[in-house]
Amino acid sequence: MAAGHKLVIVESPAKAKKIGEFLGKDFVVDASVGHIRDLPNPSELPPEMKKGPFGKFAIDVDGGFEPYYVVDADKKKKVSELRRALKDADELFLATDEDREGEAIAWHLLEVLQPKVPVRRMVFHEITKEAIQRAVHDTRELDTDLVDAQETRRVLDRLYGYEVSPVLWRKVKQGLSAGRVQSVATRMVVERERERMAFRSASYWDVEGDFAQAGAGASASESFTARLSALDGSRVATGRDFADDGTLRTAQTVHLDASGAQAVADGTRQADVVVSEVNEKPYTRRPSAPFTTSTLQQEASRKLRMNSQTTMRTAQRLYENGYITYMRTDSTTLSSSAVSAARSQARDMYGAEYVPDSPRTYGKKSKNAQEAHEAVRPAGDRFRTPAQVAGELRGQEYALYELVWKRTVASQMADAKGSTATVKVSASLPEGVRGGNGTSYRTAEFSASGTVITFRGFLAAYEEGRDESRFGSDDDAEGVGRRLPRLSTGVALETLRAEARGHQTSPPARYTEATLVKALEEKGIGRPSTYAATVGTIQDRGYVRTKGSALVPTWLAFAVTQLLERHFPTLVDYDFTASMEEDLDRIASGDLQRVAWLRRFYFGDSAQSVEGLRDLVQDLGDIDARAVSTIPIGDGVVVRVGRYGPYVEVEGGEDGEPRRATVNDDVAPDEMTPEKARELLEAAADDGRVLGTDPGTGHEVVARAGRYGPYVTEVLPETDEPPKRGAKKVKPRTGSLFQGMDLATIDLETALRLMSLPRVVGVDPASGEEITAQNGRYGPYLKKGTDSRSLETETQIFEVTLEQALAIYAQPKQRGRAAAKPPLKEFGDDPVSGRKVVVKEGRFGPYVTDGETNATLRKGDEPEELNEERAFELLAEKRAKGPTTRKRAAKKTTAKKTTAKKTTAKKAPARKTTAKQA
Repeated sequence: MAAGHKLVIVESPAKAKKIGEFLGKDFVVDASVGHIRDLPNPSELPPEMKKGPFGKFAIDVDGGFEPYYVVDADKKKKVSELRRALKDADELFLATDEDREGEAIAWHLLEVLQPKVPVRRMVFHEITKEAIQRAVHDTRELDTDLVDAQETRRVLDRLYGYEVSPVLWRKVKQGLSAGRVQSVATRMVVERERERMAFRSASYWDVEGDFAQAGAGASASESFTARLSALDGSRVATGRDFADDGTLRTAQTVHLDASGAQAVADGTRQADVVVSEVNEKPYTRRPSAPFTTSTLQQEASRKLRMNSQTTMRTAQRLYENGYITYMRTDSTTLSSSAVSAARSQARDMYGAEYVPDSPRTYGKKSKNAQEAHEAVRPAGDRFRTPAQVAGELRGQEYALYELVWKRTVASQMADAKGSTATVKVSASLPEGVRGGNGTSYRTAEFSASGTVITFRGFLAAYEEGRDESRFGSDDDAEGVGRRLPRLSTGVALETLRAEARGHQTSPPARYTEATLVKALEEKGIGRPSTYAATVGTIQDRGYVRTKGSALVPTWLAFAVTQLLERHFPTLVDYDFTASMEEDLDRIASGDLQRVAWLRRFYFGDSAQSVEGLRDLVQDLGDIDARAVSTIPIGDGVVVRVGRYGPYVEVEGGEDGEPRRATVNDDVAPDEMTPEKARELLEAAADDGRVLGTDPGTGHEVVARAGRYGPYVTEVLPETDEPPKRGAKKVKPRTGSLFQGMDLATIDLETALRLMSLPRVVGVDPASGEEITAQNGRYGPYLKKGTDSRSLETETQIFEVTLEQALAIYAQPKQRGRAAAKPPLKEFGDDPVSGRKVVVKEGRFGPYVTDGETNATLRKGDEPEELNEERAFELLAEKRAKGPTTRKRAAKKTTAKKTTAKKTTAKKAPARKTTAKQA
């Protein structure tokens, strides 16, 4: 490495590689691979510090909330590399992302590396040659206000998690976690499920008819469909007229039942029908604003079926490789060059009439929009079309780039124009037409609307997706794309069809990842950088699971939410959480002092009667653990969350004891009705389906559904004799059903074979060792002494012969399961090792390897969608972390390097002094 170079540090290897292409030979670009240090767990503190002010949180709450940071064990190698690179440099450029987290990473680098050369803060929102070269010459100082805001967020989250999580351990279940945003997001999902549980469906009927101008005939193309809207001037009830308890919101509407709707339909076929009203008005539709982080995640979910984490990971790669601008933003603004690029491209591709006379500007509707960044858009002063990048991008990356390009270009295009026509039809019903309540009706009014687009405008490029409506066709009022015939008031019509239709009201839809992100943004909870992580966290913690694309809360989430709502209501209050975000924004802008704010949050404010977090968690005696883990279902039935999972319980067993039954994960909370609970209780009381008697032992064999899946077992006879001292308790033989077996159809013969496992295949004549076939955690396998070999299918357990088993053992043992399988995907040579890179299926899932380094695919990385660049990036990140060290060893290392850590800790006040001066 040449002396006198300029060192540029970014977060990721991919970003470093791309930026390095745009800078000259005088620059060396390296990556920190994310954060290099963080707050340690208190157990990892040096012995002499565990009893001091940092012992509880690694934060001195009485000393200005000073944090104690340590370099992560897996980043020490990387820090050493950066120090060596800095040694010969004459200038340091910190080029991390220009947001709170990026600013904090830059500050941590500054604190750890302690450079003696000039330091410049280099910022940019896109990775193009022009943007990078501009950024090198237009640097700034480190923004200590942004650092303060991020440090406050980190301290706040540590205090919240470390104070509240232990309450959950003691009162609900060990190992649970609470978080400032995650607990609120969990509450939102639970509240929606409560609404679904309380929902009572209502039925309602209407009439749909086909009409045409009198004399035109049934085959005429001028016919149209209309729906019953009123009877004798009173509006007919639709789905949105019913409350969630199934009652009508207003008594002025007509609630038709089946017989009433059929009577109206029959009467309409006999009635004189005329056009009573025709209205026409202009239709205008404006394009949607360019993407923010939130809207990008929502639209990628709707159109591309990508979850939030996959969307952000894909967007990160597009950004780092120079295809789109920075993807964490809540701004909808575009730079002047981007506006010009979008307008120029729309004009070239669609025509001058598709571009408005003046550029469009968009205001941000969400709370505390941070306008430091642009909206997410294609990178560069002139956008590349999807066709131009088709040879470079594949799969999800291409699809997401195309989505961003379309949305950006469409945002600067003209409005869609058209006209909306509404027609009302009056039918004079014959005498005797009565509704289900006995009311006689004389006039039925039908309505139809249709919108015709005469100028597509931005729709030529892009149309925003829509989430499914709760009220279905009730919301399709405009009838876009439906053309009505030209009619005038008083024109006679003939009825071609009149049909009664029944409907059921629907419960509120569950959140999807996209709609939860949207709701969080609307409430001002979280920020662009936290949305995907929050949605992922509540799933990883076991509070939420997915059912299709819907987010379904677990019973554990109900228990945790109940505890927080009853005993810490402020901490899960939506407005309070949003106000904390606003305060963090004020700290970032320099309008609020971090230490004073943290003191008020943690210790409270007696002058304003505000209780702090410390006092909130002091008195746990009032928390009834059984009560917070109990969810009433109705009719005296409850679901309880126990140590081993949820179960349903009802009082009144034969022996006076409550009756209980395990609740499996496949039963969603809104499906747990009293009827479903009794069904589970009866199944549990049945104690399994008797398959027959084992002829060898005379014991009954039953098939049961257990917590960990279906199984068969024998019923041992009861004995009055006390067990002998020291004698082991006799356990019944059991056997889990294979994947292809059904609990309802399994027979005695199969059950006996399952309970006989492991099966002795034979004896190896060479060694004299017994070979057995059995099923294990990772599938079927053979075992000979300590040597095990995988089988391909479960049926081989019963079918494999000694000869076949010996042939399997004669083969060289392959690492992992069975014989080595072909790679799932192959790439070129790794730029570091020079060896071929492949994707393989491993014991713990797919991974990428070059034969020297293995890197497990992250959540959201699908093998079939993985590209070469992402594979190289995963390997680079794994190398940067170095070899995995045991947790125990890490603790020892941390304890020994006390002096270094003390030095690092003492740097914190210096930075705070700088912040005050700024």
